[in-house]
Amino acid sequence: MLFRDRSDGGRELARELMAYANRDDVLVLALPRGGVPVGFEIAEGLDAPLDIVLVRKIGVPWQPELALGAVVDGANPHVVINDSLAAELAIDESYITSETARQLEEIERRRKLYLGDRPPVPLAGRTVIVVDDGIATGSTVRTALRAIRNAGAGKIVLAVPVAPRDALDELRGEVDEIICLSTPSPFIAVGAHYAEFAQLADADVILLLEERHKRMAHAEESPGG
Repeated sequence: MLFRDRSDGGRELARELMAYANRDDVLVLALPRGGVPVGFEIAEGLDAPLDIVLVRKIGVPWQPELALGAVVDGANPHVVINDSLAAELAIDESYITSETARQLEEIERRRKLYLGDRPPVPLAGRTVIVVDDGIATGSTVRTALRAIRNAGAGKIVLAVPVAPRDALDELRGEVDEIICLSTPSPFIAVGAHYAEFAQLADADVILLLEERHKRMAHAEESPGG
């Protein structure tokens, strides 16, 4: 399956998620940047609020690309550390503490950039639809899913246009439901399944989040809202 662009993927997913339409407990959480256009279309189709979930990797000091753990934002930010790897590499606890604080500062900076002063939406008891434009290895989304579960989400649905089947299989234990439109084999890259897959700017993300927020606010203010 080839999607025209991320918005097309989001509209296709919204059709598969109509059982969650017009429900007060539903929240769409997108991973920026690429997940936001997908999440916007899902939120529009389901008449649901749209928020973001930010994940920052905590790298090994001398090899930053090797993940020692990760930090996920939210009303109560969640930290996941691979304790066995930290012990094996003799990573000092002070480094983990300081690097966690640094990544939390970056998460807060990005959240303010994307959402201004709007606080994270509480997740407790909600049905949370977690969205990205696709999954390659699944490591980032897995961290986000665990944090969302720990924040008390009542039900977690992972919704992506495209992903390899083995990555989805590894994520099934983290969620209550997975909606994925295409599981190509062999899997090359997420972008290979979009006709248009341009890199998004922060301004694109801000525009979509603001637009959805305005529409939700207008619906609540209108007599029929």
